Amino acid sequence: QLQASGGGLVQPGGSTRLSCSGSGFTWEYWAIGWFRQAPGKEREGITYISMNGDTTYYIDSVKGRFTISRDNAQKTAHLQMNSLRPEDTAVYFCVALVWDGSRWYDPHWWGHGTLVTVSS
Repeated sequence: QLQASGGGLVQPGGSTRLSCSGSGFTWEYWAIGWFRQAPGKEREGITYISMNGDTTYYIDSVKGRFTISRDNAQKTAHLQMNSLRPEDTAVYFCVALVWDGSRWYDPHWWGHGTLVTVSS
């Protein structure tokens, strides 16, 4: 089970941090990622982190603004979101997926989403 928290209303240019906690599975065996779904748009994977945290992936639209991290001892992951834009408004989902060293696979587990609204 994955549980996301954080989010809420943020002003443009502001920051917020999302957290993800896992239970019921071997956390350190799984890569962790964040997907988001904006109103009227398809769900998209925006960032992933490998099991030990040494490999990360970001889509271009969040690169340099968002940072994914994980703490395997605490079975948590975080998404630091800076320089937020109105187009970042979406429901954000924490996921567990496979990373085989060359490819990120489709998520195996999904957490419930948390809404981030970027608006003045």
